Order: sequence, then structure tokens, then C-alpha cells
Amino acid sequence: MFGVGMGEFLGLIVLGLFLVGPDKLPSAAKDFARMIHKVRNFTSDASKELKKNLGPGFEDLDVKDLTPKNLAKKVLGDALEETKPVINEARARSKELKDIAKIDPDLL
Repeated sequence: MFGVGMGEFLGLIVLGLFLVGPDKLPSAAKDFARMIHKVRNFTSDASKELKKNLGPGFEDLDVKDLTPKNLAKKVLGDALEETKPVINEARARSKELKDIAKIDPDLL
């Protein structure tokens, strides 16, 4: 769920046993689960409210696309897509020039 494997999960349980104690661990786990549930509901409501306030045309907006990392990927990806034809043409031209400029080994 959070990229936590079985080993890490067992390690968290053991750590929780040491920090909270075995008698309070179930109630602490419930409280943590409630907190996670509230955070999920809050973020879901916030994204719904954002889409509603932005108006028509933004119904398919994904809030994850608004992170700086994803914005940079999108902008750089678009820029790279625009340069691909130029790069391919330059590679083809350099291959042509390389074929033309071959030196006959017998002349050396």
C-alpha cells in the first residue's frame, strides 16, 4: 500500500510493541487507521472542491499532475518530443557525412 514490504511491516510491528507496549498497541493502531482515513477523506474532498471551483473543463484534472515533479516531467517531455525530429534528422545527416568522408585504407 505505501511501498512497505512484509519485512518492513513486521519491523514496524516490533517497533510499535517496544514504543507503545503490547497492551496499548491495538488502540494505537486503531487511532492511526482513523487518522489515515481522515487524511484520505480530507484530500479527496479537497481535490473535489478544487475541481468544482475551477469550473468546466477541469473535470478530468488529476491533482497528482500538479506536483512540481510531474509538471517538470510533462514540460520536459513535451520539449523532448518536439526536438526528436530535429535530432533524428541530424543523426541521419551525420551518418551520410560519415559515409562520404570514409578514407580509403590503401591511400594511407
